[in-house]
Amino acid sequence: MLPEKITVGTRRSPLALAQAELAGACLRRHFPDAEVVVKEFVTQGDKKLEWSLEKSGGKGLFTSELEASLLAGEIDLAVHSGKDLPTDMRDGLCVAGCLPRARANDILVVRQGIDIPASIASGSPRRRAQARKLFPQASFCELRGNVSTRLQKIADGTADATFLAAAGLQRLGISAFPGLEFREMPLTQLVPAAAQAAIALQCRRADAVLFAPICDAPTTHAFRVERTFLEALGEGCHTAFAVHYADETLLIFREDIGFFSERCRFPQDIPGIRESVSRILSKILNH
Repeated sequence: MLPEKITVGTRRSPLALAQAELAGACLRRHFPDAEVVVKEFVTQGDKKLEWSLEKSGGKGLFTSELEASLLAGEIDLAVHSGKDLPTDMRDGLCVAGCLPRARANDILVVRQGIDIPASIASGSPRRRAQARKLFPQASFCELRGNVSTRLQKIADGTADATFLAAAGLQRLGISAFPGLEFREMPLTQLVPAAAQAAIALQCRRADAVLFAPICDAPTTHAFRVERTFLEALGEGCHTAFAVHYADETLLIFREDIGFFSERCRFPQDIPGIRESVSRILSKILNH
């Protein structure tokens, strides 16, 4: 039976709200007779602005409140940035799929007049580990806050540069900022986080059959492949690991092995994906 009302849960940050609106628009197209409403949440990750995700861990900081609301029946869908969603989730929940993926590249945001940054602000071990190879002379510091806050901090001189996801800037409609230059990083120079630029739609397992058809199949498949690597390695936002899969090309970066690239095609089923991931990791780690 088609729903009469669909309640979508999201964080309250500007980027999260923009992504929730994309999900809402998709739902309205597929369920034109349903009322779609958005419910905003303030998560622990939003409250702990000085929290170091690397030192203290960030697992579930941006998702727990939304998952609890799903299980309580208060919302029907939770909209997440794919890279924020832990690989293990509460019983009874699943990811129905993802919206079409935007550009997964990172953007190097640099204060105008600076050619090579001497200081880079980033709380991401993944970004820092790869940036050290590109800018070996640079020092690093943490940077928290929403996108606009981070941009302003760099413009004010907190550091010479930072990295931001191209997808986030695009979804916020930001293509420029006073006093700053945006330089797009090739995927082969800065491998994105697993599921970066994917918008994941999480729901109760019983509702997956209802929401899966509205999702984008290639993005959902890549999302599952990349997260299977995270699951197999036990990696997260506190470790320097990156993986990206698109157009049958796999890119991996890990601090202890460096950069890896391979042309490959992953099966569609989860057991097949796990088997392929295990084979590739065995080859990489035993190389």
